[in-house]
Amino acid sequence: MDYLLKTEPTVYSFADLQREKTTIWDGVTNPAAVKHLREMKPGERLVIYHTGDEKSAVGTASVVAVDASDPKTPKVKIEVRKPVAKPKTLAEIKTRASFADSPLVRQGRLSVVPLTAAQYGWLVGD
Repeated sequence: MDYLLKTEPTVYSFADLQREKTTIWDGVTNPAAVKHLREMKPGERLVIYHTGDEKSAVGTASVVAVDASDPKTPKVKIEVRKPVAKPKTLAEIKTRASFADSPLVRQGRLSVVPLTAAQYGWLVGD
């Protein structure tokens, strides 16, 4: 499974992840988002999405490790990969039929969103 992780760039941006190389993705409280974090497995691909004024998919990362010892607050260690060649905006995403049923479009406040392989490929330009 691939996932999209939303972050407010003024709090933690893809540039921060590039500088740090790895980080622990935690602090998620929405039950559906927490469930997705617990289900992640090392090696899975991630898209980093900036919320706020940007509203666009800006980079990629991968899951290094998952600590779900506390099921209410799982901690996922992620590792930076690369920026996307051309960031995809939410407006562009909403025009794609492949995202019609996606929680990214249907549940705007969800901070961890599962992606199909096709969705991931389009977001990162594969």
